[in-house]
Amino acid sequence: MRANSISQVQGAFGLLLLLSSPFTLLLTSGSVPLAVGKAVLGAVMLAHYVVTQRQELGRAGSRRTGRFLATTVITTLAALGVLVALNVLAFQNNRRFDLTRERIFSLAPQTRETLAGLKEPAHALALIPPTHPSYGELEELFRRYHEAAPQTFDYAFADPRREPALAARYQLKDGQTLVVVSRGEGEDAPHTTLPLPSEQELTNALIQLGAAGAQKVYVLEGHGEWPLETPNGPQGPGDGLSELRRQLLREGYRPEPLNLLGLKEVPRDAGLLIIAGAKEDYTAPEVAALRTYLGEGGRLLYFTDVGTTDGLGLFLADYGVQVDDGVAADAQFNAGNPFVLVSNFFGKHVITRPLQERAFNVQLPTVRSLTLFREGFLPGVKVEPVLLTSPYAWVETRPQEDTTPSDGEKMGQLTLVAAAARDTRGAEARRFDEARLVVMGDSELLLDPNWGHEANRNLVMNALGWASHQVEKITLRPPDRETSTLELSAGQLQVLRFVSTDLLPLSLLGVGLAVWLSRRNR
Repeated sequence: MRANSISQVQGAFGLLLLLSSPFTLLLTSGSVPLAVGKAVLGAVMLAHYVVTQRQELGRAGSRRTGRFLATTVITTLAALGVLVALNVLAFQNNRRFDLTRERIFSLAPQTRETLAGLKEPAHALALIPPTHPSYGELEELFRRYHEAAPQTFDYAFADPRREPALAARYQLKDGQTLVVVSRGEGEDAPHTTLPLPSEQELTNALIQLGAAGAQKVYVLEGHGEWPLETPNGPQGPGDGLSELRRQLLREGYRPEPLNLLGLKEVPRDAGLLIIAGAKEDYTAPEVAALRTYLGEGGRLLYFTDVGTTDGLGLFLADYGVQVDDGVAADAQFNAGNPFVLVSNFFGKHVITRPLQERAFNVQLPTVRSLTLFREGFLPGVKVEPVLLTSPYAWVETRPQEDTTPSDGEKMGQLTLVAAAARDTRGAEARRFDEARLVVMGDSELLLDPNWGHEANRNLVMNALGWASHQVEKITLRPPDRETSTLELSAGQLQVLRFVSTDLLPLSLLGVGLAVWLSRRNR
């Protein structure tokens, strides 16, 4: 390129830098040093152009040269105007797209449904200093909640070091943080306090505050069932249901253990019963108490295990369900072992509708299949499959000896989870208008090590929601996400914004202008 052309390109770049410096200060970075630096550099480059092009500028009165200079200035101003307009439009129509694999910047369906169902305003007050490492993450979480429900969810931040009255009210010590979630107006509004919450914890707090009264869930014991609290033994923690208990508390239930021995009936305050992996037979009086409980409109979640007996076969048969002997196997739909089934074959029941919409895979290790009766059960019972195997499954009666189907073994699509209901409005000592029973062929999915599997957790909690007549709890809960975010300081964000919205567009514009000037001077 000739020296004359280089000088012209330098002058054009200088003009771009000089004219865009206010744009840098007001719209892109807000940095005074950057804006001044651009203006100075642009002025120097423009001055160099003027010095080196004195003779050319002296002939600027000619029609061609004047038209060229005017066209250059107008083009530059027009390009800058377009850039400004595009940035203003982008700011006013700020749409966000969550492209992360775990959808870490999107609210879960349960959260959106909870916010949509708020009947009175909810408020979150975060007592946290602006310098706290989690301040930005918490502010982003609150912002997403507010955008989903701008009329019913708002939030505020307060620095406990500068608000000693608030710190004293919530008994905060120096360095401690707290989030207060309240429903309704005024200081006497119901509220709950949380440490720095995740989405699941914040959503569960809103659910609990909106609950008219927590339903008591009794987890039966005395027959080898999995304990509600994880026991600690000499070999370390044993298997238990601590995570299930924590989830029940989060969603407004009150879980308690219950031994039916010596009781004539299930306590009247029972909202729901859970039998989780019983390994010994229930006595005749206990079975009678369970039969009476469901006959009065009770609710029961029953989980069994391979190789166990509990004496409840005839009781389940009253509601059209028989637990098959052996273990369900599938040579095609498994997790590397034919006895560890993976299924996305759902029935038409409402329990699994959210799972089906998201195409979740439920994984059940060593599960027993179920046979659903067409007749012979109590009048008025309606039973239907909830989760099934693939058509390639079978019931293996000798799992220690064989991993292939044999003659005489049940084959085809098997039922793994079933739900039964019966109208009980005519019962004398009616508890609820309808008895509801969910039978699952595997109780190990309830154990603490397995509770983190998202599809299984939602299957169990949706079954609880259906059995307890709480339709709003048939949903997908916030997953346990592994966030892999990049933390940037305020200065780094300012530089990133300057490069992406200022330096890069101007560079492209300058290169285009240089090419145009070069071709024009040929």
